[in-house]
Amino acid sequence: MGIKIIATNKKAYHDFYIDETFEAGIVLTGTEVKSIREGKVNLKESFCRIKNGEVFINNMNISPYDFGNRENHDPTRMRKLLLHHVEIDKLIRLTEQKGLAMVPTKLYFKHNHVKLEIGIGRGKKLHDKRETLKRKEADREMAKAIKSAHR
Repeated sequence: MGIKIIATNKKAYHDFYIDETFEAGIVLTGTEVKSIREGKVNLKESFCRIKNGEVFINNMNISPYDFGNRENHDPTRMRKLLLHHVEIDKLIRLTEQKGLAMVPTKLYFKHNHVKLEIGIGRGKKLHDKRETLKRKEADREMAKAIKSAHR
């Protein structure tokens, strides 16, 4: 379908129960797109915020383009996300009423356009994180046992 994943935010799935996802475009400069094509982007500490009826992403680190000049971009500037009004209204309702958080989960190219997947989720408590890690470890051991049994 023409989707090339550039970066994923594994920390988001570790820290949150992601209930719903939205696809958003991003307003970028030329040097930012070139850096993203090289894979020089980090979503780990980034978060989304609604301000004056518009959605923005903060702390998404796009490294400066190597061959850029003095017009190069600021790596962690606030960037506007492009969503439909209906989606923005739904995000506002979810984050205000239910106390859910908007977390960027994935950055990818879709038909030569940079898209960001935003996850809506509740924060996990420490014991929930431990439970998730235990479940992953058990699944890994089970898969290893099945694999060795088939040999």
